[in-house]
Amino acid sequence: MKKIRSPLFYVGDKYKLMPQLSNLFPNNINTFYDVFAGGGSASINTFAKKHELNDLDQKIIELHLFLQKETQNLNVFLDKMYEIIKFYGLSHSEIKINSKINELKKEFKKTYFSKYNKEFYIKLREDYNENKNRNDLLYLLLIYGFNHMIRFNSQDKFNLPVGNVDWNKNVTSSLKNYSRWVNKSNISMFNLDFESFVNTRNPVKNDFFYFDPPYLISFSDYNKLWNEKEEFRLYSLLDDLNERGIKWGLSNMVQHKGQQNNILLEWAKKYNEYSIKSNYISRFDNSIKKNSIEVYITNFNGEKLIKEN
Repeated sequence: MKKIRSPLFYVGDKYKLMPQLSNLFPNNINTFYDVFAGGGSASINTFAKKHELNDLDQKIIELHLFLQKETQNLNVFLDKMYEIIKFYGLSHSEIKINSKINELKKEFKKTYFSKYNKEFYIKLREDYNENKNRNDLLYLLLIYGFNHMIRFNSQDKFNLPVGNVDWNKNVTSSLKNYSRWVNKSNISMFNLDFESFVNTRNPVKNDFFYFDPPYLISFSDYNKLWNEKEEFRLYSLLDDLNERGIKWGLSNMVQHKGQQNNILLEWAKKYNEYSIKSNYISRFDNSIKKNSIEVYITNFNGEKLIKEN
């Protein structure tokens, strides 16, 4: 299948892995519960009668709701965003790369966009921090910010620095794909703790829960609130779903940078485990971390459920 990326370009996004994961999902899904939705690429790339996306990050859910509303009329939305880009003076390589950027590119081969956009980006960031109802500005901060992340400091100020990225053809393409998905799908959004979300659902036959939690043995802002306590709480929840005969799948990592998740390895023995081919590339040196091993674990195999632990 052709993989489709979310326009949120979220950290830990699964879009590159979806062709592999989709082959391991049930064929006929009634409601697809995306428990740790993030950018939503798992949902976008999974056919189901209904999608329910949940994430603990309120800003991510706000951006999803904002984009779902605005992309009902995509051309109008794109025109509005292009005008804001122009207003702030940010680069817009989808349309044109100006002579100043070309000059910077000669001197700063990997950071020319950040050199060009830094001053304009800071003004954009200041304006958003003055009015956090402006989700259009927040979306631009995500597009132009470092690693497409969303980060706030203790004063609730968006504080991510500028990145070496801008609004290019991939952004517009992802918005078009997102718009098509939104307009043909039945979607609900939730901002809950993962256990609260699962326990307030009423799954029926052919419903499927997909879990892509923060990884215990990897390091990023996204993972900083995840610890062994959360890990055990997740596995207890999955065991409970299994005992109730509810289908689920879990993405996780068993090995990364010399570390091994022994809690996961021991718990997973009672379920079906599949190796997932993936290349984790360092954002610092672009080298592939070949010792990273990702797995997909599920209580579902064809039409068979594992109901005994």
